[in-house]
Amino acid sequence: MDLATLIETKANPDIPALSPGDTVKVSTKIVEGEKERIQVFQGIVIKVRRGTDGGSFTVRRIAHGIGVERTFPLLSPLVAKVEVIRHGKVRRARLYYLRGLSGKAARIKERRVAKEKQAVNKKSKAEPAPTEPEEDIQPQEDNQLQEDIQPQEDTRLQEDSHPQED
Repeated sequence: MDLATLIETKANPDIPALSPGDTVKVSTKIVEGEKERIQVFQGIVIKVRRGTDGGSFTVRRIAHGIGVERTFPLLSPLVAKVEVIRHGKVRRARLYYLRGLSGKAARIKERRVAKEKQAVNKKSKAEPAPTEPEEDIQPQEDNQLQEDIQPQEDTRLQEDSHPQED
């Protein structure tokens, strides 16, 4: 028996595609008594687990010199929003080695998103502006100046171009 067949799951539309190494800002709903507020947790994704129960992702950050990790379920309604700040360039699926590193050694290089993807995202968000046909108008003064300037012929080239007869 499969858990996915028993429970119908819906993906949270506020969570984009995540990968390890990404720096993210996770906004979670915190319920305190009758009040509800949003709390932001910003850090690096060190693990993404996908499974039949919807999966989860773990985010690590350094707070006052101490490493703090939080695991968020992908399908939870308490995860209000996830923003990807930058994409990290990593070669592993689990970044547990960051636990032993600190300072500059714990930095991750940024992965550049292809220009094609950025252009597609911009086109889908913004409406295309109407384009007006451009008129090709040249001032008459430029044409007159071009006629006044005559190329000077170089007589040395003409003399050298003839083969010498013996």
